[in-house]
Amino acid sequence: MDVMLEPNNVRMEFPSRPENVAFARTAVAMFAAQMDFTLDEIDEIKIATSEAVSNAVIHGYKDRVGIVKVTVALYDDYLEIRVEDEGVGIEDIQRAMEPAFTTDPTQRMGLGMVFMKEYMDKLDIRSEVNKGTEVIMQKSPSAGNRETAE
Repeated sequence: MDVMLEPNNVRMEFPSRPENVAFARTAVAMFAAQMDFTLDEIDEIKIATSEAVSNAVIHGYKDRVGIVKVTVALYDDYLEIRVEDEGVGIEDIQRAMEPAFTTDPTQRMGLGMVFMKEYMDKLDIRSEVNKGTEVIMQKSPSAGNRETAE
């Protein structure tokens, strides 16, 4: 009988406070380091995580504190990061993914989703207005990192 094992994973929940963005970024990077990522790829994972968590903190909950959930899973050949909030949601995901789009033009550049899409191999955003947003990102170590069998 084959036993299906759940991938190695970690789940975190924390208040949507700005100071927790750095915590999430570092925790995800440390967990991702179990795979054969280059230092540049770890930096890309850190940036994408920061952007996803920052969006939940700044835009998802706006002027109130809510809970941000981050789940990181290591599969055989890729890392998956899920960032969830139960905030205001995104009205138009396609528009939100456009460079320079922001709901706060006085203080934001509007590049968070651009960075997530650029630095990760796969980006999926699910959102419902007044119910929240889930960002799912996947990244595989570059092929050049893997040892080749001879």
